[in-house]
Amino acid sequence: MLFVTGRWTEETLDALIRKSSGSPPGERIAFLSEKFLGTPYRESTLIGDEFTPEELVVDLEGVDCFTFIDYIEAMRLSDSFAGFSEKLRRVRYQSGELSFTKRNHFFTDWAEFNRDFVEDVTAFVGRESSVKTKKVLNRKEDGTAFVSGISIFERALDYIPSEAADRAILQRLRTGDYIGIYSPLQGLDVSHVGILIRGKGLSSMRHASTRYRRVVDEGLAAYLAGSAGLIVLRPKEKG
Repeated sequence: MLFVTGRWTEETLDALIRKSSGSPPGERIAFLSEKFLGTPYRESTLIGDEFTPEELVVDLEGVDCFTFIDYIEAMRLSDSFAGFSEKLRRVRYQSGELSFTKRNHFFTDWAEFNRDFVEDVTAFVGRESSVKTKKVLNRKEDGTAFVSGISIFERALDYIPSEAADRAILQRLRTGDYIGIYSPLQGLDVSHVGILIRGKGLSSMRHASTRYRRVVDEGLAAYLAGSAGLIVLRPKEKG
């Protein structure tokens, strides 16, 4: 296991996890993720590919949009720092199996393989405005793979078109929902992910931003205006 703390220590992380223990899922996710605002954006922090053995990496010095929600969900499921790495293994990998091919490379992998932790509520939130589609994931238009070393596969999914995301739909979102920005590109389910944070009359997406190069809060409506739609995964109570 590779563990890079950044500004954190094991003691401060343990205190953070314990302080939020017992809170409802959304509140806990909001509390934990707020502590990471300003964390630098950094790509390619994980170790493992089709030629390199997978390692369990915890790198809190810098995160991309997906590792950010990986860490927050694993902390959300933990009662102390001692159990954090095992929860991360279960969140990041299918059945907790430490392997590049078993890593959840796609956002909708969470809906498929992390059903103990989250549920796909896109159709509930979007209702008659949600759209059902099938996508062949991991295959680019030229036939090559987005992620070499894993299979190309078909998946049915729901998404809410951005133009349909009116006030009524946005009101059904909850703090702590995991938001995927739907991608119209062949081979991808989403282009970006973040966490929904509800404020007074305003919903924000808390995410590791490529534009700002750090974890920020950004107005969801404005963000959606330049996107094709969204997919919504909702955290479950711990079982």
